[in-house]
Formats: sequence, structure tokens, C-alpha cells
Amino acid sequence: MSNGSAYGSGTGPGTGSGVTRSTLRRQIADALRDEILAGRLRPGEEFTVKQIAEQYGVSATPVREALVDLTAQGLLDSDQHRGFRVHEFSVEDYTGMVEARSLIVNGIFRKITELGAAHGPALVSVRRRAEEASRAARSGDLNILIGYDLRFWRELGALAGNPYISDFLHRLRMQCWVFAVPYLRGRSDLTDWLWSGHGDLVDAVIAGDGDAAFAVICAYNTHSLTWAERLKR
Repeated sequence: MSNGSAYGSGTGPGTGSGVTRSTLRRQIADALRDEILAGRLRPGEEFTVKQIAEQYGVSATPVREALVDLTAQGLLDSDQHRGFRVHEFSVEDYTGMVEARSLIVNGIFRKITELGAAHGPALVSVRRRAEEASRAARSGDLNILIGYDLRFWRELGALAGNPYISDFLHRLRMQCWVFAVPYLRGRSDLTDWLWSGHGDLVDAVIAGDGDAAFAVICAYNTHSLTWAERLKR
């Protein structure tokens, strides 16, 4: 297991001065989440609080708290006697997550497009995320894509003005990526499997075109469900 951070700030957990327990808790949770998204911690892999604490050279308390946080996010499973393990999502789980995501997204993005002009300054940042995510998807760069894709949807979803919905969607997207990563790592045909329509969605939002945004999102959901059917076969 590596202690680097592929999608975080680039500073891993440490014991330097000024680092509080809550900071360590967050850093460890971020680092382990990155390990899962990078495919270095694979579904079903088990570990204990002691192992992680020794890995990062920190005390057990912030590690235990970080692992509990990741368990609450659905990324880990806790076993009283064996420690923790990376959650194994099934194809059926993934299909259910996509369907849940679509029920919410189809509604809130109509609201966002209605307020497109009012969100002008925020959309500048979202546009940059979209361009980077689309470029990474077209080139098959999974490491870059995951980070920008998560940021893109989080920032775009936040424009709906409801943090509860935004947080729920972010959690679903994280879980979807955790499911997908083991299947995608090492494939030579990634560009056939990755969606790159981020820019089209932003264009529709900026134009205030709810029908176009709806069409892009429907195409994205269809792409995701088709991919799940390919996995079943």
C-alpha cells in the first residue's frame, strides 16, 4: 500500500507540528479513498487499524475515526473481529446507483439550466473542470479523469443550491467510481468505456437549454447502463 495521494492535495498524513487529530483523520480518510480509487486497495482487501496506523506512522485513534468515516460513506465494511475491508459493489449495485443518480439529476439540472445566466461566474470554473475531464476521457487517462470528473459533478451539482442533494450525488459518484476502477484498470480500450460529454452538458446549462441538458444526461445514463450490461456478458 502506498501512502501517496493521487487525487488529494499531494500532502499525505503526517505527524508534523500543528497537525490536529481532526486533520489527521481527514488526511488519512482522503489518502485511503485515493488508494481505493487508484485501484491499489482492491475490493475485498482487508486491513486493521494497527496496519494503517503503522503504514502512516500515526496513532490508532485518528485512523479508526477515518475508517469509520469511510465505512459511513459505503466504501468500507467493518468486521468486529477482522478489522475493515474494501466494499465489493456488484453490477446490480452499480445499476441501482445509476438509476438513483438519474432520478435526481434529471430534475435538478432542469433547475440549474433555468438559472444558467445567474450562475455565470461559477460556470467558468465548471467549464475548466469539464474541459479537463473530457480531455482525459478521450485520451483514456483514468487517473486524471476521476479527479476532474468528481470535481466537475460536485461543482455543477452545487449550483442547484441544495447541499444535501449535492452531497448525496457526490457519494453516489464516488461509489460508482469505486465499482468501476477494478474493471477499467489495465484495459487497452478505455476510450470506448469512458464518457466524455462534460462539455456538452455545460454548454446546455450556459445556454439555459433544459431539453439539451436532459438529452445529455439521458445519454450519459444510457452509456453507464450499457457498460454495466457489457460487464454482465
